[in-house]
Amino acid sequence: MEIAIGYVCAWLVAKARRVAGRADAEVDRGLDAGMDRLHTLVSGALGEDPALVRAAREADAGEVSARTRRRLTDALDEAVEQDGELAEALRRVVDEVRALTPATASAEGDGVAIGGNVEIRADGGSAAAVRMGDVTIGNPPAPDPQVPGPPQG
Repeated sequence: MEIAIGYVCAWLVAKARRVAGRADAEVDRGLDAGMDRLHTLVSGALGEDPALVRAAREADAGEVSARTRRRLTDALDEAVEQDGELAEALRRVVDEVRALTPATASAEGDGVAIGGNVEIRADGGSAAAVRMGDVTIGNPPAPDPQVPGPPQG
C-alpha cells in the first residue's frame, strides 16, 4: 500500500506543479496515463476520505507529509481488505507504473537508499555491507598492557 500511496502523492504533487503544461510529452504520456489510472482507482476507493483530501491540499503546497501518507496507507489498506477486486486492480496498476518509472532512491537522516539492482560482495579477505560500523580486517590488535584484563579464575 505504501508504494501505491507514494505514487498517488507523486501524482498529486506533479499535477500541482504542471499547471503550465506537461513536460517531455512523449516520455511522460505513458507514465501519466498509469498514474492517472492509479489516482482514479485510489480516489474512487477512498472517495472523500479526509486523508485523501488532506493529501491533495498538501500536494498543492508542494509535498505530502509522512503522517498524511501513513493515513492514506491505512485508509487504502482498509479498502483493500474489504474489496478483493480493488486489491487486484491496484496491484496491476502499481506494477504498470513501476515498470514505467525509472529507479530512484532517497534517504533521510542516517538512512541508506539504493535505487535499482544491487550486488554486494567481499573478495580477498575484504568486508562489504550496505552499512557497517567500525570494522577490523585481519588479526585483532594486541591488547594494551596498561589496561588490566578480565579476572583469571
